[in-house]
Amino acid sequence: MKTAGFRTLFVVLLVTASVSWCLAQDSNSDTKGKSATRTITGCLTQGSDANKFVLKGEDGSTWDVKSDTVSLADHVGHEIKATGVVSHNKMHNMKEDTKDMAQDAGADKNNSEHGHMQLTDVHMVSDSCK
Repeated sequence: MKTAGFRTLFVVLLVTASVSWCLAQDSNSDTKGKSATRTITGCLTQGSDANKFVLKGEDGSTWDVKSDTVSLADHVGHEIKATGVVSHNKMHNMKEDTKDMAQDAGADKNNSEHGHMQLTDVHMVSDSCK
């Protein structure tokens, strides 16, 4: 009889722990508060081929960018304010959160952000980069 009681208690504790873990994962999936859509101001440069571009943000972040709606080639060498959707947003945020935790733990690594974005809107800030 004691064995059955311990088994039932163990199952209840296991289920409770599993549910708590799932809820914690859901609420912490975006701990930086970053949404899938972001606006970055920085310098646009040509990438490794004609359809690839790199946006270097004022904050030191770098973004491989592309667009189906905006001609990015017209803005190469310009400082722009670009809005777009981050590719694989949840995975990107987890990567950045991991970098932050490593830095908080004393790792001496570069913590600048790098990602991929599909741009939906671009406004020129300056016709040259700083």
